Amino acid sequence: MDKNAIAGILSEIALLLELKGENPFKFRAYQSGARILESLEEDLAMLVAEGRLTSIKGIGKALALKIETLHKTDQLEYYDNLVDSVPPGLVEMLDIPGLGAKKIKVVHDTLGIDTIEKLQEACDKGQIADLPGFGQKSQEKIVAGIKNREAYGKRHLWWSAFEVAGPILAGLKALPAVERAEHAGSLRRRMETVGDLDFLVASSDPQPVMDWFTGLDSVSEVTAHGETKSSVRLEGGLQADLRVVPPRQFVFALHHFTGSKDHNVRMRQRALQNGFSLTEWGLRPESGSEELLEENIESETELFRFLELDFIPPELREDFGEIEAAENNRIPHLVEASDIRGVFHNHTTASDGHNTLEEMASAAQVLGWEYLGIADHSKASFQANGLSEERLLKQVEEIRQLNESGKYQTRLLSGTECDILPTGELDFSDSVLAQVDYVVVSIHSVFSQSEDEMTARIIRALENPHTTMLGHLTGRILLRREPYNLNRQKIIEAAVANGKIIELNANPSRLDMDWRLWRSAAEKGLLCAINPDAHTTEGLRYYLAGVNIARKGWLTKDQILNTRPLEQVLGYFSR
Repeated sequence: MDKNAIAGILSEIALLLELKGENPFKFRAYQSGARILESLEEDLAMLVAEGRLTSIKGIGKALALKIETLHKTDQLEYYDNLVDSVPPGLVEMLDIPGLGAKKIKVVHDTLGIDTIEKLQEACDKGQIADLPGFGQKSQEKIVAGIKNREAYGKRHLWWSAFEVAGPILAGLKALPAVERAEHAGSLRRRMETVGDLDFLVASSDPQPVMDWFTGLDSVSEVTAHGETKSSVRLEGGLQADLRVVPPRQFVFALHHFTGSKDHNVRMRQRALQNGFSLTEWGLRPESGSEELLEENIESETELFRFLELDFIPPELREDFGEIEAAENNRIPHLVEASDIRGVFHNHTTASDGHNTLEEMASAAQVLGWEYLGIADHSKASFQANGLSEERLLKQVEEIRQLNESGKYQTRLLSGTECDILPTGELDFSDSVLAQVDYVVVSIHSVFSQSEDEMTARIIRALENPHTTMLGHLTGRILLRREPYNLNRQKIIEAAVANGKIIELNANPSRLDMDWRLWRSAAEKGLLCAINPDAHTTEGLRYYLAGVNIARKGWLTKDQILNTRPLEQVLGYFSR
């Protein structure tokens, strides 16, 4: 069993222990173990073989033994027994808003409820409202949550959520009673997907802000309307929460509600080391005084500085080493959207795109780009109207003529998204590939190969001298399709060894290669290319989502090819 599958089981163990009411330290240890495995850079098989699992911070003997057992046998009796001891319906109840593990345990222990159907029946009889810590309003929320569970229980792509959040944030900032406003949570940290929207406002007069928020035309349901916090369901299923805090508290609340939880834990520890207690309300002396410090902190930069840290951008707040870096003046200057000078992986009507070559060139010029690469599909992608050798060479000539015409200031570059066949061979011959400026190699078929087969297949493609970059490394489609089986580290090492690029596919449904891999990969010398994989002129804007993920991956402009001017890019391709 690979590390990702084991991490999934550890996360499930943590969830089941919480439902059983176990000691929080116990289930949090499994949550921590899952995160450690997900970000593990060393080969798990090697660590197990050499007995070095316990050398990793956060993995004790008991946890190491379970990981080793799962890796070697794909089985874990402790996990199987735990699954058998918790009715599956209890896990399903976690999808219902307002029902956490503690409340589910109360419902189960008191009324013997172990399915959502039984929970609905108990609500119909008014039994839930009578339970300690619930009440009529809680019961009504549960009923609504059950009703909307299927529609609202899904996560949403960052891109889609951001488009919804943007107008709301702009509206909040325009209100007379609002001094400051920001979104927080996973949206501000630029996670691939988000579960809900979090808005934070600084105001001394919260009532008109709350009334405006709950009265939005896009609100389909108001689930809470309080003095300083309101929650709504928006059309399309997104939940949005608004908190209004006094202006003096805004910076502390923004940091707290931006998260992540693990980052916040580390920051609280940092504050304690410096003799203070840090909460969403502010800073207090560690001595236990209830009085907040009078220190005038008006920005997150000043908050970090007070704790003797450099400013940590929201994208990096995942407890992936950002505290240590900020302590030692090693937070990098992350790539910015303005650094991007062009992109390479894009499609036209020649294959499965929706806009012509000239339309794509015109859109790129509007974006102010120096160059735009066209990489339509190769012939093996027949479902995408892939180009034959003749059609590709005809397109290369069309690009040459359009460049010579001087019609567009943006320089068009000729490329191809060439299929990696099941054997690892490329879909076009070397003589054809030699006639384009660059070659993107990607997998679009036979996803069911074993990890070893898929890894060897991609490495063989990377070893082809005409390959420039690897497209969408894992083939994942967020919220729809899991990655295919492959050894990411071996492929990264092969790319570095062969001087190849791995793209950061910026399509909001892909965002592949995953941000968790980029920091260590770049440190090994891997060069990135942020590509929107655009099939429309509007799709070119997806590069912004790619910049988000590059920033989460600690990337600087020097580690990304398409931050370089045209002359340098052409020089790179010619080499």
